[in-house]
Amino acid sequence: MTRSTGNTAPRLFVAAELRQGATIAASAEQAHYLATVLRRGPDDIVRLFNGADGEWIARLTAGRRDRVTLIVEHQSRPHHNEPGPWLLFALLKRDATDLVVRQAVELGASRIMPVMTERTNAARVNQDRLRAIAIEAAEQSERLTIPPVDAPVRLDAVLAAWPTGRRLFAAIERTWTGAPAPWTGLERGPAALLIGPEGGFTATENELLHRADFVTPISLGPFVLRAETAAAAGLALLLGTGWADYAKAT
Repeated sequence: MTRSTGNTAPRLFVAAELRQGATIAASAEQAHYLATVLRRGPDDIVRLFNGADGEWIARLTAGRRDRVTLIVEHQSRPHHNEPGPWLLFALLKRDATDLVVRQAVELGASRIMPVMTERTNAARVNQDRLRAIAIEAAEQSERLTIPPVDAPVRLDAVLAAWPTGRRLFAAIERTWTGAPAPWTGLERGPAALLIGPEGGFTATENELLHRADFVTPISLGPFVLRAETAAAAGLALLLGTGWADYAKAT
């Protein structure tokens, strides 16, 4: 069996405090993953994080396939904040919502906010399922934090309670003009991206967005994108144009 190194070792999220010498019991699902799926055994390395204490190297001890214990050895990466943009998206059907959450975590979103619009075609989400998807994506992408996934809220209520100082970029389809980017000349700072539902925002919602002084309408290009594609493209656009630079200095 090939032993894992610190860089190739599997990575798991745990709820326990991480410190040198701590003993942590893996969950039943984690034990199955390590012992049965990955076929890891005693003395193999695992990387652990809990969203607050950075990343730590731990070793497996002897145990059954349904019961694995991890001994924490040393910190491999200190904790730091990951304050990327927020993502707001009109709630989608289950598989599409799962994909949006996974991609948003991998791309660095710091908060994920499903919203209800007039054309939203889903009514509820499984918060535990979305939390598990966010954790999985953070494990895979080597993030140190797990962004919260909010319960769905109506778009008008979100806009009414919008925090001062955070700009909201609203992706509005069929508005491509090829003109210079709308954020030219805007002061950098905390940002958020809003993706609408299949079929787009209604006239009433468009008017509401255009009236809010913290909203900047943007286009994601000349083509009409699926909502899940638009979410990934919009986050990548914000990151690539410098609207996440403020995160590096905080």
